[in-house]
Amino acid sequence: MPELPNVVLWSIPAFILLTLLEAVSFRLHPDDDEVGYSVKDTAASLSMGLGSLFFDILWGLLPAVIYSGLYALTPLRVPITWQGVAVALLAQDFFYYWSHRGHHVIRLLWASHVVHHSSRKFNLSTALRQPWTGFTAWIFYLPMIAVGVHPAVLAFCGSVNLVYQFWIHTERIDTMPRWFEFLFNTPSHHRVHHASQGGYLDRNFGGVLIVWDRLFGSFEPEGERPVYGLTKNIETYNPIRVAFHEYASIGRDLASARSWRERLARVFGSPGYGAR
Repeated sequence: MPELPNVVLWSIPAFILLTLLEAVSFRLHPDDDEVGYSVKDTAASLSMGLGSLFFDILWGLLPAVIYSGLYALTPLRVPITWQGVAVALLAQDFFYYWSHRGHHVIRLLWASHVVHHSSRKFNLSTALRQPWTGFTAWIFYLPMIAVGVHPAVLAFCGSVNLVYQFWIHTERIDTMPRWFEFLFNTPSHHRVHHASQGGYLDRNFGGVLIVWDRLFGSFEPEGERPVYGLTKNIETYNPIRVAFHEYASIGRDLASARSWRERLARVFGSPGYGAR
């Protein structure tokens, strides 16, 4: 088994330090056009992030077994060299795009991902607001294992992708150079993704690269000032309610559904039935 670092775990001290520095920057240099920080919201985001570390280990057991089995069965192998890892990073980002997009358009998947969008703030602590039910994304990466990417390499690529996305959760950076904005996901692009206005919904799904959105018709540049959160916001900072509120909403909708067709639509249809 290749020895590849868990980039997320190594980055936790930097996450905390940079979040503190950004919070201080709002105290020293407030900006009326930026939503900044609040104690309760930040505490909720940090609680969700800490909880996700435990739940990711729990939910990761089944995918690890399936990935290992599939990798053992396939005769294909992607060499674990820097070139092979570079190709795997690109492939993982491609499949991340489709995973992310799927989690916005299928309600059962959105029930997990909605956690990350539930804050009406947009700062570095928002990046840490991660779901506790991340047991669905692994399905999207099965093709990579099937063509011979080692599961440890896939895990490394996923951690790199997640760490990259930390810095783009900020209002303190306006825009990057034009060439960078064209190729890569940036704070400007990601502010659009977290906005709740109709024209901004379901846009800019890219992880590291924004070119996937440009290729597949989901790109939207930042224009009007984003309003963050959900179209129907939740009035709670309770981590348990933040983590599971959409599953509870699905349960209520299923209880009131009058046909199996309606039940299927409320689980696998658009997230429009619940908080958005």
